[in-house]
Amino acid sequence: MSEPTFTSAPAHPHRMPKGFESLANVPYRWLIGSVLSFMLGMQGQLLVRSLLAWEITRSELALGYVNLAAALPMVAMSFVAGAIVDRVERKRLLMVTQTLIMANELLLLTLILLHQLTFPLLLVSTFLMGMMFPFVMPTRAAMIYGMVGRELLGNAMALQSATMNVGRFIGPAMMGMLIPWLTLTGAYAVAIFLHGVATITTFMLPRSLPDQKSKKSLLADMTYTFTYIGQNRPIRLVILFGIPPLLLTLPVHSMLVVFATDVWKVGENGLGMLMAMVGAGGITGALTVARLSSGKYRTRWMMCSAVLFGCFLAAFSLSPYFWLALILLLCANMMADMQQTMNTTIVQMLAHNEVRGRMSSMLMMSLGLTPLGVLPVAFAAEHFGVPYTIFGACLILLTIVALFYLLSPTLRKLDARMATESEYETL
Repeated sequence: MSEPTFTSAPAHPHRMPKGFESLANVPYRWLIGSVLSFMLGMQGQLLVRSLLAWEITRSELALGYVNLAAALPMVAMSFVAGAIVDRVERKRLLMVTQTLIMANELLLLTLILLHQLTFPLLLVSTFLMGMMFPFVMPTRAAMIYGMVGRELLGNAMALQSATMNVGRFIGPAMMGMLIPWLTLTGAYAVAIFLHGVATITTFMLPRSLPDQKSKKSLLADMTYTFTYIGQNRPIRLVILFGIPPLLLTLPVHSMLVVFATDVWKVGENGLGMLMAMVGAGGITGALTVARLSSGKYRTRWMMCSAVLFGCFLAAFSLSPYFWLALILLLCANMMADMQQTMNTTIVQMLAHNEVRGRMSSMLMMSLGLTPLGVLPVAFAAEHFGVPYTIFGACLILLTIVALFYLLSPTLRKLDARMATESEYETL
C-alpha cells in the first residue's frame, strides 16, 4: 500500500512561535477558524436545546432524552461517515454537511418563532443533527495531513484539540450570557450564525481527495475499517489503549455535582469552579501537546499522561481540601487531554490517506461510547460512595496501562518505528 500523497502542498510563509507552527499554513488557519466557529455554535445550540426541552416539558427525564437523541445516531453513523469520507472529495462533503446542519437549525428556529415547536419535533431535529455531526469532525481531521504534512501533523492535531476545547468551554458560557440579553430565541440565532461562519470558511479550504477512488461498495468500505484495524496491530493497540481513560473521564464529570454538594459542600459556585478546571485543563493539555508534538516520543507521552491522569484523579477523589481538589482536577484533565490528543495523532500518523476518515470515525465512535462508563461507576458509587469508587476506577486504569506496557512490545517500540518512517519520508 503506497504512502499518502498530499492534495495541497504545505506552505509556511511566516515563522510561528513554538507550539503554533502549523498556523503558518494559510489553509490550516482557515480550518482552525472553521473548527472554532463550529464548536462554539454546536456547544451553544446543545445548551439551548436542553433549555428548550426543559421549557416544553418541565421534566428532568426529557433532558436525558435530548442527549440520547444526539448520542445514538452519532455512534451509529460513525461507521457510515468514515467510509464516505474516504470515498469522496472532502471539502465538498464538509460544505454539504454543514449546510444541512444549518438548514436543520433554521427549521427549528422557524418552529420556535411560530410557536409550533413540540418536544417530539425537538427530538427529531436533535436526532438529525446527531446523524450529520459524524461527517464534520472526521472530515476535517482527514484533511489536516494533506495541509501540513507528517512533520507538523502532531502540532496541527493538538491545536485543533485546543480549539475544540476552547469551543466546549466558551460556547455554553457565551450562550449563558446571551440568553438573558437576547432571549432563548436570539441566543439560538447567534448559534446558527456561528454555523454559517463555519460553513463560509470551509470555502477557503483546498480540495482533499483520497489517494485512490474506492471501487468497492459502501458496505465493503465500512467492513474494511475493521479489516484494516485487524491487520494493523499498532493502530489496533493505540485505539484500544485510548478507550479506558475515555471510559473514566465522562463518569468523573458526571459525578462532579456529587463532589461539590456532598463531599466538599461548596454548592453551585463550587461546581462551576470544578467545571472551569475541566475546561482549563483540557485547553492547557492540548497546548502542551502542541509544543511537544515535534518530538520523537509521542507513544511514551501518551502512556505517561495516562498514568499521570490516573494518579492525579485518584488524589482528587480523596482530597480533603476543596482548593487542593481544584488543582488536582486541573492537572488530571490536562493529562487526559494530552493522552487523547497524542492517541489521535498517532493513529493519524500510522494510517494511510485512503483510510484516514475511517480511522477518525472510529476514534469518534470510541468517544461516543463513553456513556457506557457512567452506569458501572454510578452503580458502584451507590454502594461504596463516589470518592472510593473513583479511586478504585483509577487503580483499575493504572493496572490496565501497566499491562499494556508490559505485554505489548509493539507499543514500547512504536516511537522508534515512527521516527524511522519519518526519516525515510524525508529522503
